[in-house]
Amino acid sequence: MTVTATPVGEPEQLGPQAAPRGARRAQRLLPAAAAVLSGVLLYVSFPPRSLWWLALLAFAVFGWALRDRTWKAGLGLGYLFGLGFLLPLLVWTGVEVGSGPWLALAAVEAVFVALVGAGTALVSRLPAWPVWAAALWIAGEAARARVPFGGFPWGKIAFGQADGVFLPLAAVGGTPVLGFAVVLCGFGLHEIVRVLMDGRRNAGALRRGAALAALLSVAAPVVGAVAARSLVSDKAENGTATVAVIQGNVPRSGLEFNAQRRAVLDYHVRETERLAEKVRSGRAPRPDLVLWPENSSDIDPFANADAAAVISGAVRAIGAPVSVGGVVERDGKLYNEQILWDPYKGPVDAYDKRQIQPFGEYLPLRPLLGAINENWTAMVRQDFSQGHKPGVFTMADAKVGLVTCYEAAFDWTVRSTVTDGAQLISVPSNNATFDRSEMTYQQLAMSRVRAVEHSRTVTVPVTSGVSAIIMPDGRITRRTGMFVADSLVQKVPLRSSETPATRLGALPEAVLVLVAVGGLGWAVASAARRRHRAVQDVRLQGPEVSEPAR
Repeated sequence: MTVTATPVGEPEQLGPQAAPRGARRAQRLLPAAAAVLSGVLLYVSFPPRSLWWLALLAFAVFGWALRDRTWKAGLGLGYLFGLGFLLPLLVWTGVEVGSGPWLALAAVEAVFVALVGAGTALVSRLPAWPVWAAALWIAGEAARARVPFGGFPWGKIAFGQADGVFLPLAAVGGTPVLGFAVVLCGFGLHEIVRVLMDGRRNAGALRRGAALAALLSVAAPVVGAVAARSLVSDKAENGTATVAVIQGNVPRSGLEFNAQRRAVLDYHVRETERLAEKVRSGRAPRPDLVLWPENSSDIDPFANADAAAVISGAVRAIGAPVSVGGVVERDGKLYNEQILWDPYKGPVDAYDKRQIQPFGEYLPLRPLLGAINENWTAMVRQDFSQGHKPGVFTMADAKVGLVTCYEAAFDWTVRSTVTDGAQLISVPSNNATFDRSEMTYQQLAMSRVRAVEHSRTVTVPVTSGVSAIIMPDGRITRRTGMFVADSLVQKVPLRSSETPATRLGALPEAVLVLVAVGGLGWAVASAARRRHRAVQDVRLQGPEVSEPAR
């Protein structure tokens, strides 16, 4: 036998199985890498960036990763996609409380995306699968907006589309229809590429049905968005109102600002009085109504006469009704409240926040969390209580709907103010806890979507910024910087007509959930039939019996 030695310094030749094994390993890892990458692309499509179109690419890549996979593979790939998206999107939740709550929140919310991934893998074998898959995504968002602890809709696809061509669809069916169109278009782009590649492999023979379905998956959302532009208008229907938005700023960012509650109140009083001076000198128009942010008076003005006195002084100085964000205790219960303060009568109306924030305004599982870490329970010493009625203030001749901060993420809270008669919407917020993170820009984009969804002017007074005035067509016409004292004054249109989205409410979402359930049922039934036929074929062929060795 002749033995040939490998020369020193030259690599050994790999065995015949080594390269294929390495290729197979890379092939197995590629879908996982694609899932993570597509999740990150989806995050990058969100504000403060205006790269809305990256959402389409994200779902095209995600569709490639899921196509023809088992449901178990889809579950894992969906979870990776969810982490790639939600971990960077929600990093602001850990700005002041550490990485533990941020990681836990992203990990839990990604479970919903994992379930959508499993379902999408199943329906990917159906005809026109992008339709079923997009409906499944919206079903996942619907679940995520409701459970656990009242839900967490942050990261809805619609909230990343304030600058996109699909935005007018918000007026058709709200955030579910807008989100559905974006996801459908993304999956449709993947399907177009797949059908074209299949045709090339088959000597140019395209499957007409599949090609038509893929083309419609992309064309229908675009055509629908163009047609929906007729629903978007910033014309006044009930006259106009001159609105002032006050941003008083805070002494410092983070949780510590709560320890300086009087300073926060004084800042907003001072900025209101500064605006009053500008009005008297002719440097600013006289406002019909003034809007303060959430938590602009964390000192209860009903229990503290000095707080009530300085608020009354500022309101009289500006000479217009003011919506004041206060923390109020009644009958031993704590409320996050908007107080309508009249320059002559004082406080005349109030709105209590209805969708309060878990782990921020109340603490679920308090005994368990206290046993794990006492500092967590110390951050929320007393739970806030929920309000139960929509808040619509009559300020001058305008009806102003109140949607306090976190509530802007929930479809039902915003819609209820419009159906209760709101001609414009105010979203008083306090983002000082989250420093200069992307949170404030993400929330501002939500308000832009809500403006188009319900065809209302939306004002966003924020303690530390960014405050803004948004037209009914979603345009920001006035805005402040972050952590500055400022005020915005503008004449805005008052509107009372209802968009299809306002009239239909949750119906479009319910229809899409039913479509998702129907597609999932069809996919499961089809898979069961395939397994049954395979078993029957094996039985017809008969078992292969090997002759035993003697």
